[in-house]
Amino acid sequence: MLTVLVDYESGNLHSAEKAFQRMAGEVGGGDVIVSPRAEDIARADRVVLPGDGAFPACRDALDAVEGMSEALAEAVQRRGVPFLGICVGMQLLATRGLEYRAVAGLDWIGGEVVRIEPHDPSLKVPHMGWNDLVIDHPHPVLEGIETGDHAYFVHSYHFRVAQAHERLAHVDYGSELTAIVGRDNVIGTQFHPEKSQAVGLRLIGNFLTWKP
Repeated sequence: MLTVLVDYESGNLHSAEKAFQRMAGEVGGGDVIVSPRAEDIARADRVVLPGDGAFPACRDALDAVEGMSEALAEAVQRRGVPFLGICVGMQLLATRGLEYRAVAGLDWIGGEVVRIEPHDPSLKVPHMGWNDLVIDHPHPVLEGIETGDHAYFVHSYHFRVAQAHERLAHVDYGSELTAIVGRDNVIGTQFHPEKSQAVGLRLIGNFLTWKP
């Protein structure tokens, strides 16, 4: 069993790598590697796409890795490999992002990534720090995670899904912000599970044993 964290020069992967390796050891999840190579995606049993920064920059960086977009499509869409997107890696699942300019996403989950606009002007953007999850729909990767559990967020844009049932969880921050999306063999978290202590580790462990 091999889990590959995609390295496309969009964020520091050290803490994510350590968290996934720790939980793989605890749940018998096999090997975890960080790789920029499309050929490693081709042999992966699970794929994780992290991402920090702006949507357009992350999309450009992903496209710049030779063969990576094609390898991801082959693994996730055609082979049905379990996939986890984190932060901007989750946002890239959308049809398009509207940060600075309209940029096409992977379009694996319909919707748009739009700027956070809290109704309460005292709430600052970016949405940064701990917030309480509200579970909208059950999912195997959320087993043992409940409404009220805390997760750690850092973002100025959020995923507005086209289909309500594909928003698995949200948080309240002057309005409802998407926290987790999912469909079929694909799931994504706006928060950083590797920085979300017990809740994040539980989610990672669940993902490493998930069989869609």
